[in-house]
Amino acid sequence: MQSILNQIDSGFGTLVGYMAPVLFADIQGIPLIVLTLLIGAVTFTIYFGFINVRGFKHSIEIIKGKYDNPNDTGQISHFQALTSALSATIGLGNIAGVAIAVTLGGPGAVFWMVFIAFFSMSAKFVSATLGLMYRKVNEDGSVSGGPMYYLTYAFKDKGNLAYFGRALGIMYAIFIIGGAFGGGNMFQANQSYELFGKLTGIPSYLYGIILAVLVGFVIIGGIKRIGETTEKIVPSMVSIYVLASLFIILTNITMIPSVISNIISEAFNPSAAYGGFIGALVTGIKRGVFSNEGGVGSASIAHSAAKTDEPVREGIVAMIGPFIDTIIVCFMTACVILITADNNPVYQNATNLIAEHGATAVGASMTSAAFDSVIPGFRWVLAIVVFLFSYSTMISWYYYGNKGWKYLFGDSGIPIYQIMYLSCTVLGAIASLGNVIDFSDMMILSCAFPNIIGAMFLLPQLKLKLNDYWSRYEAGEFKVYK
Repeated sequence: MQSILNQIDSGFGTLVGYMAPVLFADIQGIPLIVLTLLIGAVTFTIYFGFINVRGFKHSIEIIKGKYDNPNDTGQISHFQALTSALSATIGLGNIAGVAIAVTLGGPGAVFWMVFIAFFSMSAKFVSATLGLMYRKVNEDGSVSGGPMYYLTYAFKDKGNLAYFGRALGIMYAIFIIGGAFGGGNMFQANQSYELFGKLTGIPSYLYGIILAVLVGFVIIGGIKRIGETTEKIVPSMVSIYVLASLFIILTNITMIPSVISNIISEAFNPSAAYGGFIGALVTGIKRGVFSNEGGVGSASIAHSAAKTDEPVREGIVAMIGPFIDTIIVCFMTACVILITADNNPVYQNATNLIAEHGATAVGASMTSAAFDSVIPGFRWVLAIVVFLFSYSTMISWYYYGNKGWKYLFGDSGIPIYQIMYLSCTVLGAIASLGNVIDFSDMMILSCAFPNIIGAMFLLPQLKLKLNDYWSRYEAGEFKVYK
């Protein structure tokens, strides 16, 4: 078994070696992919008149079900679509990725995380709206959507650009499948075993099998069962984590002014800027799926299944994702880490740990130590939360990879994909395949290239849709159901 694992590790290492110089070329030390994400998110925000701000209140109304028409086309509610998308983005990146970003870039990294998340809300709006505009309703009533579909169909009648769109769609589908196997599955299984499995003493192979059975039970039921599961798991796990964070923050409320002052004052140090961008957007991705997501486009696959005939409406729902995921959850994690820094042995020894064992050595263990220093024994609760984070991430990323696979190979190959996906769950728990994880996380980040490039061509028609929707909303023309 070990020799097979070593061969897989070596093979993916070779692929990473070939692909990394192209996909992660940098400009003045900042990876091209990071610049692409930032430029895209800022452009979308300005072009649509800061829809992330003016549409915020309306988004809450939609999520509450105010406009839910049960007869609309789709498979899941607005709320279920949001929780399905959040279950993929809220994960180990919120726990481990934040700790890594703070370690690499100092407290100023937190400022850049919030800054990026603010603009990423608009990027999420763009991809989710396009996902609804060009989704494919199958004969059985199921829905297929996401970047691979809107990149293909949006350019279909544009002459030579049709080939361009098709090429972008194929590229995206390949990237999303690779990301689903690794960052959305094996990494989650591996890290949840490290934090939960080892704490309970379960053997790694047994943990992998149990996890695969639990994942299999949900994914075989399709997006409806995924939505039903995530609408229960996501609010619960976020509530537990946020309440514990608030307890630490409120019991140390006198420290908050100095913490915020420190975050702002160090935000523009070269090291802080580097840590914020690279730590939060790149290193954070390698720890799971990076918190902002906007620009990668994966969430639009889940949002495409929402019951609505108004694409813009679902885009406005989707943009709340980065706000919850990064501006709330990640910011609270950062505050807890900084408040407890003096009593956190992992934080104090972070530089040495990174030098000896790499950045992952200060990830979740730093956050766990931070909570445990104020709430003794909370590492057990956090271990359960981490398990739920990982589990929900895995079932949502299965769905993302499933749609990429279906786009390329059709329905007939889905059982093969399911077997491969569940096998990767077991493999992730028992093996430490560093190069496989690096490769798969690279694939997730690389989704931003075809997605943002393609979306730039579609902005004018999307703006017409937004203007029409917004004028009807302000005129009170929408029927209210709740």
